[in-house]
Amino acid sequence: MRLRNNPKAYDIMEENADFVILDPESHKGKYHQLFKENKPVFVEIGMGKGDFIYQNALKHPENNYIGIEKFPSVLAAAINKINKQEKLDNLKLMHYDALELLNVFEKGEIDHLFLNFSDPWPKKRHAKRRLTSPDFLNVYRQLLKKDGLIEFKTDNRGLFEYSLVSFSQYGMTLKGVWLDLHASDFEGNVMTEYEKKFSNKGQVIYRVEAQF
Repeated sequence: MRLRNNPKAYDIMEENADFVILDPESHKGKYHQLFKENKPVFVEIGMGKGDFIYQNALKHPENNYIGIEKFPSVLAAAINKINKQEKLDNLKLMHYDALELLNVFEKGEIDHLFLNFSDPWPKKRHAKRRLTSPDFLNVYRQLLKKDGLIEFKTDNRGLFEYSLVSFSQYGMTLKGVWLDLHASDFEGNVMTEYEKKFSNKGQVIYRVEAQF
């Protein structure tokens, strides 16, 4: 998700330091100290405007949530949107690149990882940029606790098929595969902004749960 560049994006982050992590490297191995209570850490990579991570934090106060977004202007839009809603003690946001997350999280520090509607990078030469490529999986494997889970959703069949193969070739266990999530009996699904848009157009939503 890309928005027109917001020259005030970094200012918006600094003005909201109560729930935006401005110096992630300094908190490596100590994220439990950022939250009022020490709870399991659930992370969304590529959080967009924050609908999914916010709703999860609201519905599941038993967990702590961190939304990560690479693009400053997108994160600024999420901050502005969250500021119009109830502030949550179990939600933090971060501007960072997923490939560099070993710089800001200790090994085994994350309990659960969400990847939602990632850029499919359809051209073969761009396969390494996909968030389910082996390079990214190597990072996630180190970040997640033993038996930690990855939840992946997309509307892109090509990316979904690639991801299933990527997970399997990496030696991951597929805990569940949904070829049409909204037509299934899966309960508790929290929709992202993109998911609402695509499903309203009648597009199929794919989902998989995978474990190292």
